[in-house]
Amino acid sequence: MTSDANTPDGPAEPSRDVPQPPHSGGERGREDEPHPRLAPRPTARPGVSEGEHAVFGRPSGVAGSFDGQAPSVPDERIGSADPDPVLREAFARPEGSTEVLQRDPFAIPPGTEREDEAPSDPWRDTESLAGLGDPAAEAPPRPEPGPGPKLGVREVLFGERVAPRALAALAGVALVIALVGALVGGFVGRITGTTYERLTDPHAALAQDSSKISDQGSAAAVVSQVGQGVVTIDVRTRTSGGLGSGSVIDASRGYILTNNHVVSDAVGNNDAKTEVVFWNGRRVPAKVVGADPGTDLAVVKVDVDGLHQIGLGDSDQLAPGQPVVAIGSPVGLERTVTTGVVSATHRAIQEPADGADAPAVLDAVQTDAAINHGNSGGPLLDMKGRLVGVNTLASNAEFAVGLNFAISINVAKPIIEKIIRGEKVVHADLGVNGRTVSNDTASGVRVENVKNGGAAARAGIREGDVITKVGDTDVADYAAVVVAIRAAGVGKQVPVTVTRGGRTTTVQVTPQADS
Repeated sequence: MTSDANTPDGPAEPSRDVPQPPHSGGERGREDEPHPRLAPRPTARPGVSEGEHAVFGRPSGVAGSFDGQAPSVPDERIGSADPDPVLREAFARPEGSTEVLQRDPFAIPPGTEREDEAPSDPWRDTESLAGLGDPAAEAPPRPEPGPGPKLGVREVLFGERVAPRALAALAGVALVIALVGALVGGFVGRITGTTYERLTDPHAALAQDSSKISDQGSAAAVVSQVGQGVVTIDVRTRTSGGLGSGSVIDASRGYILTNNHVVSDAVGNNDAKTEVVFWNGRRVPAKVVGADPGTDLAVVKVDVDGLHQIGLGDSDQLAPGQPVVAIGSPVGLERTVTTGVVSATHRAIQEPADGADAPAVLDAVQTDAAINHGNSGGPLLDMKGRLVGVNTLASNAEFAVGLNFAISINVAKPIIEKIIRGEKVVHADLGVNGRTVSNDTASGVRVENVKNGGAAARAGIREGDVITKVGDTDVADYAAVVVAIRAAGVGKQVPVTVTRGGRTTTVQVTPQADS
């Protein structure tokens, strides 16, 4: 018995039919080879026991993996049963038929003749050769375009259908019409320019309301009497738009009071469209008369008759706890009425910055009457229906509820009159910036960025000083300083108390105009 497996006595001799490697283990390659080769590593085969050899070894006399001398014995387990007679009759070929399922569609059936041969098909005929067809005929060359004859006015405009004399007559008529139009247009323009009412009025003055409405009137009575004087202001530009509210303060000349931030997109923008929507839904165009970004006030004008005017009240007479009514168009909901009380008066508030303008600083009436986006510019009314504030700002903090602010009408009135008269609005300015501080040394506004040549610099106030009082008013933040200085007025001396190095002193300051 032979085997190529290892035996217990040692490795078996290699078969003579198996080619041997050119080198034995550990020998280098021949010198004539370009690169020496290492002989393969010897194969380590584990020993095979006699029991394993008897079970898995080749039978005696077999040298290869297959025994060609052994007879083929069919496996009776592999085979197929005879088909069902019904299926054989249904799906088997007819008796004596040799036709197959796949056949050449162009083959001539046995016993028939075809007059025409199958068309040449290179996809079916794998022996066909590629060939080139006849070349395409070349198109005749196009002639180079040359300069054509020049056309005159008659050919261009009328296609040679108008005679030269008629053309001259038409030109003469057009000239006469142009001259007459210029004369008539200039005459009409002169009349319009001299009679049309100007946006501003140099003699404008707003009167206090002297109506005798009872202080005990209800909110419904106030709304029924003055509600028609509240309007919605719609400003649209090519890229933005917004809604606000307003109050008719001069019915005869069409002046409406609102906030600067409501109409700021329309100031100096010829593409902006400003419209006023009245209580009855009527929509009319409006023009911006002027605005004061420093106090967030503005005036627009409409050319409408029969307006309902809201009279001005006296915001200095307001007291905390006094009921008030706010009317406007919050989030576009026109004719919205909210009520509340006066929470405080002369509250100094600085608005967030809006665009390129510096933040507005307000002398405000604080109220808990709800004010939302769209209420801006609308009226805050006392129970006599008088305008005591211009709704401007609401607190957006999640932890703050009922903190709303309106510009005091007593502060707004002189500014509105200057805007209507076409005068420049200026404010008293100290010439410093500041921030709130509170420590063991002092509590107030620490001075920063003193303006060269400003009122503070001339009075000797320096950076690092802490302002604690302006006039008789204690100041706790920068907005309070601005409001107190504006109340003093331009050119009017006011005492300012400052703390420097633990020592307190009072200096006399003469505020200057802010521009």
